[in-house]
Amino acid sequence: MLAHLLRSIADYAQRVGRQVPEQVVEITAIERTTWYVLRCVGDDRAEIDVQRRVQHPVLRWMAATLDGMVEPTGAVFEAKFMLPWSFSEVIAAEKYMPQLQHNMWVINAKAAVLSIITGGGKWVEITIPADSLYQHLLLTAEKKFWRCVENGEPPRLFGIEPPRPRIEAARIVDMSSSNAWAEFSNVFRRTRDAYLEHENAKAELKGLMPEDAKEAIGHGIRAKRSKSGAVSFDVLSLEVDRAQLQ
Repeated sequence: MLAHLLRSIADYAQRVGRQVPEQVVEITAIERTTWYVLRCVGDDRAEIDVQRRVQHPVLRWMAATLDGMVEPTGAVFEAKFMLPWSFSEVIAAEKYMPQLQHNMWVINAKAAVLSIITGGGKWVEITIPADSLYQHLLLTAEKKFWRCVENGEPPRLFGIEPPRPRIEAARIVDMSSSNAWAEFSNVFRRTRDAYLEHENAKAELKGLMPEDAKEAIGHGIRAKRSKSGAVSFDVLSLEVDRAQLQ
């Protein structure tokens, strides 16, 4: 996708009389390194075609350069390198979400595997499912951009909120430096005993409420039973309590 997009940008820049910086070099070292690692650990995904360009079967202007495909599932494989400073799996997934969703749309894949090697020697693998709504919005934005390339019109930003990736929780974080964490930790510890006592009281009140009762009122509490059988509680003033019983 990157090479295809760069060609589109170059075409657009030529139309409007601008020059494209000569800083684009095709780098395949990270892909080769990733496949070497997979082979070393005996991963079946090592036996996959690397670096091939494909086109959408209907939209001929739509293409993608795939780093590879996962044979058992048909998922798109994408290898990246990222610097270790402030590295986050969530940020990484959001950064490459448009490219991954685009590539999945081109070959009609149901998922993509994002493989990242950081400068700190860490290897991260993130699985991204296909998002049909996001892909539709992305396709609309790409069509508008392609129209600008053909007509020479200045492109406009097309804001699309990327879907939130599902990241596996695998690390322990020290939150001692967070003031907000300290504040709510104190509230949690201070109110924990009261919360447990509150939940126990609710359970006891539910048990005391007759099965055929729609509502039960007394001592400043009203219990209401819904059609599904769930019981909810409201706090009443004593005046309201006595008035409803009369």
